[in-house]
Amino acid sequence: MTDSPTEKPKSSATALSTTEREQGTQFAPKFDSAGLLSAIVIDSESKDVLVLAFMNEKALAKTRATGKVHFWSRSRSSLWLKGETSGNYLMVEEIWVDCDQDALVIHATPAGPTCHTGAQSCFYRKLDLAAADPAALVKVKT
Repeated sequence: MTDSPTEKPKSSATALSTTEREQGTQFAPKFDSAGLLSAIVIDSESKDVLVLAFMNEKALAKTRATGKVHFWSRSRSSLWLKGETSGNYLMVEEIWVDCDQDALVIHATPAGPTCHTGAQSCFYRKLDLAAADPAALVKVKT
C-alpha cells in the first residue's frame, strides 16, 4: 500500500471490464490519477451528510481494518484519522460503493461534532438562492 496518493495504487481494478465493475460483486476501487477517491460520510441514524473528504488506498484499508474513518489529507499530504485530536471519531456502520467504484458513501456513527468548527456537520450553510447577492450563504441547522 502507498502513503502518497500520487503513487499508483496496487489494485485489481484495471482487470475488471466495465460490466464487471458496474454489475459485479468484486470490490475494486478505482482511484483517480492522484491516487484518491471521494468519500462522503453520512450519519447512519439521521442520514445527514457529515463530511466529504478523500481516501487513498491506505486510508481505505485502515478504515476497513479499524472501523474508524481515515482520510488522506491533501493539504497536509498525510493519513488522517478523523477524530484523532478531538476524540470525535466516525465509527463505520456500512460502506456503499458507487456504480464505477470511484466514490464511497460511508454510513457512520459520529462520537461528537464532525466539523473542525464544532458544527455537527461540515455542511452547515447553504446558498441563498433568493438573495440579491449570488454569493450569500445562510446557516442551516445541523
